[in-house]
Amino acid sequence: MEPVYLFNLIDRQKSWLSTRQSLVAQNVANINTPGYKALDALPFARVMERSALEMAGANPLHMRPAPGETMAAATKPADGWETTHAGNTVSPEQEMIKAGEIRGAFSLGTNLQRSFHSMWMSTVRT
Repeated sequence: MEPVYLFNLIDRQKSWLSTRQSLVAQNVANINTPGYKALDALPFARVMERSALEMAGANPLHMRPAPGETMAAATKPADGWETTHAGNTVSPEQEMIKAGEIRGAFSLGTNLQRSFHSMWMSTVRT
């Protein structure tokens, strides 16, 4: 069984949530732009599957890892509820729901990190 790096995992999720929040903000900013297609981030589980293994080489003759996909590039067209006559697929209600989900996930991650940090500190003190 491999160790779980909880703090690293929470940091990666926060980075993904920041990317998703930026996409939500971009969608809301373009709510009246004709032809704009709403974007959303790939689910966090898929992002983690894609970046599960990281290769590194100590020798220049070793295999080099392919350029990895950044979380900002891991986007997909959002599943819109409706499309306007101008071709815009941004739904204000859907974007606000996403923003609420992001806020809740940030809070959960922060609370988990705080709890595990205090448990870790209590074991170090004794």
